[in-house]
Amino acid sequence: MSKTDTQLQADVIAELQWDPQLDASQIGVQVNDGVVSLNGVLTDATQKWSAERAALRVEGVQALAVALTVVIPATEQRSDSDISHAAANALQLMGTLKGHAIKVMVEHGWITLAGDVEWDFQRQAASNVLRHLCGVTGISNAISLRSKPLSHAIEQEVQTALKRRAIRDIDSITVSIDGADVILGGSVHSWSEQALARHAAAGMPGVRKVIDNIRIII
Repeated sequence: MSKTDTQLQADVIAELQWDPQLDASQIGVQVNDGVVSLNGVLTDATQKWSAERAALRVEGVQALAVALTVVIPATEQRSDSDISHAAANALQLMGTLKGHAIKVMVEHGWITLAGDVEWDFQRQAASNVLRHLCGVTGISNAISLRSKPLSHAIEQEVQTALKRRAIRDIDSITVSIDGADVILGGSVHSWSEQALARHAAAGMPGVRKVIDNIRIII
């Protein structure tokens, strides 16, 4: 049985309150036909990311609209130059990015990344480490992936990875290859299962991107 909007709103609020990184009192939650809207003012980019992840963990959430604004407290504000240097240093210390030239641009605390890497997890790792830097208001990740056309054997490898992760709707998920991209289709019953499937596909060698067409059926 699907949740009412009132039940879903209560569950999202409870999940936000459960997350130790968040001050849930600063986040407003509205729900309309399963679509959750978050609004409010937060003090760093990590809180915004955590709020998004928390809402998507709740069963029954069909889509998420985010209107959260990050306003850095005056005592924690840094110049774009300081943030740029800190970001560049943090990336240089990451073993997973050794040998990759990642370019960093900062404007009003918002970081934009460019460059190229072999793996999607490297691309995501760059965003994850910079999200925690003091003074950052947000991140745009424009890092591209070096890739070659994938073998169709990858389709079976992705299916095997999905089985290892005990996704209950495994038989409802389709996998196909288009050049260096993996296309996921079918349906699941929760965002968490959709995220597991997407993560499994993104972890395959040579995958440039995952096109996620999986539908969530409540």
